[in-house]
Amino acid sequence: MTEALTLIPLDNVDPALVEALLDRAFEPERRQRTAYTVRDGVDWLPGLSFAAIDGEDHLVGTIQCWPVALTDGAGRAHPLIMVGPVAVLPEAQGKGIGKALMTASLGALSPQAPLPQVMIGDPEYYGRFWGFSNAATAGWSLPGPFDPRRLLARCDNPSVLPKEGMLGPWRR
Repeated sequence: MTEALTLIPLDNVDPALVEALLDRAFEPERRQRTAYTVRDGVDWLPGLSFAAIDGEDHLVGTIQCWPVALTDGAGRAHPLIMVGPVAVLPEAQGKGIGKALMTASLGALSPQAPLPQVMIGDPEYYGRFWGFSNAATAGWSLPGPFDPRRLLARCDNPSVLPKEGMLGPWRR
């Protein structure tokens, strides 16, 4: 990890800087990805979203979490937290910044009522460090193309997760 890394709440950062970082980390075409459709029309969760600031006060990474839901065949919406994107500037990658952001975000979950988390990512990496798995998501659908192997969930009791459903924005 970089020596002087500070994590701050993401809502303390100018949104234009966050967008510029996301464009550099993922390219402007990122908005065409299915994950954007899944969380369309909802705001990220401030208590679970963080920014990484380096020793020169530059924004080098961000993580956002979103309220989403898996709607089952009976039309019931099961609330989840979508983790990501986890974004780190290309020149700052490989220094543990993304890992620090993930750890901070997941550590901020309420132990009294931890909602299951879902993400699109590498199952080996996110499984090894944080217990994400695709074991419960095989019957889940997304509103666009996705690699089912990369649709991951993390939950204290995976048996509470619906076997099938469509993932989309959580609208209360």
